[in-house]
Amino acid sequence: MSGKVVSLVRASGSDDTMWAVVARVGKASQVAEIYRSRAAALADRDWREQQVRAYASFLQSCGRPVPFYSVAPIRRADLPRRWRPLPALGFLQG
Repeated sequence: MSGKVVSLVRASGSDDTMWAVVARVGKASQVAEIYRSRAAALADRDWREQQVRAYASFLQSCGRPVPFYSVAPIRRADLPRRWRPLPALGFLQG
């Protein structure tokens, strides 16, 4: 043994906390996408909101509620077992 002390503490960038883009329609919410950085999640949220704005008249004519997107921290362990990314207007599928 060389007498060196080895740290077993995780580095701050290697934890399992990620950033989720969450789609909320009424009381229902669903994780739309996950990212390692908050900046990437915010960019995705902005893009999704732009897509919804582009189809706003279509959504209104169909009587569909408009989703609200937010960004929140999430751990990989908190994702649903069979989670899949959700397209920007993917809530229309079901």
